[in-house]
Amino acid sequence: MSAFTEILNASQEQLVQRFYRFKDEVTSMGNRLQEIAKTEGLRPEQLTCALGFNPSARFLTEILPLLGYATFEELAQERNDIFTSDIYRRVPLDDVLAIYAVVKDEPRTLEVMQYLLVQRLDRIEKRIEETVNSLIIDKYKTEMRAIYSDGVAGVDFAEARLNRQDSGFRALLNEVGIIIDSRLIPAGEIFFRDTILPEEKRKLLNKGLIPRDLIQSRLDDQNTSPEEKRVLLEYLKTSR
Repeated sequence: MSAFTEILNASQEQLVQRFYRFKDEVTSMGNRLQEIAKTEGLRPEQLTCALGFNPSARFLTEILPLLGYATFEELAQERNDIFTSDIYRRVPLDDVLAIYAVVKDEPRTLEVMQYLLVQRLDRIEKRIEETVNSLIIDKYKTEMRAIYSDGVAGVDFAEARLNRQDSGFRALLNEVGIIIDSRLIPAGEIFFRDTILPEEKRKLLNKGLIPRDLIQSRLDDQNTSPEEKRVLLEYLKTSR
């Protein structure tokens, strides 16, 4: 187990034992975090996130000053800034996935994570648009699958993603399928949305997730686009 994961999952007692030993070893307040992180084999940003997302960290009133933080709120603010702005550089993908595995079982942090996710994913998607970096794209796909499979994403998060008109990233991820697999929103409900692209609906049809009567109802709707009707009619003809 990595030092990051150990700190992230450590109990309050384990954290005290781990960091209290630095009480007399680190003298410069400005460099405490950096020096302790180096001793732990971590970057300062990793240590901030590992400790900041640990559910027991808010109780470490004697330990936090050793790392240069006056209060847990100060640590949490820096944790949030790092998590939302870093794109797999200072805090690698494995660490991000470890954070999700812990946060999913902590209601208080999970609620905060709903806001952090929106900011973080916005940064990542903008970077992908700017660079079309295949490594970032692959890590982004893995992260998004974990967000849904671990139960970190809530219904409001999924709704916001489905309501986006610029659904290029949603299509890239096959996010509609991931949302359905996570059981956040039923396939039939998603199928009737105008914000879902015809090609996204084709994937639902090919998986056999949509009954024929629902397909016919969509065809009978005068507001259904010609492109979507073409996809639906094509499916009905070939699936007989």
